[in-house]
Amino acid sequence: MNKTSGKTRTLVECALMIAVGTVLAQIKLFSMPFGGSVTLVSMLPFILVSFRHGVKWGLATGFVNSLLQMLLGFYAPPSNTVLAFIGVILLDYVLAFTLLGLADFFAKLFTNRAAGVAVGTAAVCVIRFLCSFFSGVLLWGSYQSSYEWADGMSVWLYSLIYNGNYMLPETILTVVCAVILYKAAPKFFSSQN
Repeated sequence: MNKTSGKTRTLVECALMIAVGTVLAQIKLFSMPFGGSVTLVSMLPFILVSFRHGVKWGLATGFVNSLLQMLLGFYAPPSNTVLAFIGVILLDYVLAFTLLGLADFFAKLFTNRAAGVAVGTAAVCVIRFLCSFFSGVLLWGSYQSSYEWADGMSVWLYSLIYNGNYMLPETILTVVCAVILYKAAPKFFSSQN
């Protein structure tokens, strides 16, 4: 296969993963009232791109996905300031979804590929959680008063609980599915570069 057809194949595969991830994101097992949900492993296609084509392709595919996610369901920040909109765009979309492309970076730290797949997948899910967590602290804390259980709680703890409610199950589901898929079809995780 020549270089041009190889790049075309990679672009097509990345586009396919964006489509699959978008469909999986619409299958919500659980949704939070002010954004965030447990989906049917919607992060996994972008993590797979990272494992198959490296961090550069993973980041690029995640970035395109972040733009698509904004188009499909942008949650406007509670304060109508330019800084709040920029914060939501960066933390809740661009960084949260783009950084899923770092999975292979973390996986390469391990000689055992199965361990690398598990840790790489978990690491990028934690990064996505941290984006949501800091967004909750900095931008969405005013919604804390909507919950009786959060009355008098620090905004840090509120954001941890709120975002943990959907990101912890999403992370566990994604890591388990990534490891099962790796065990069943390790070639999907082989570098195609």
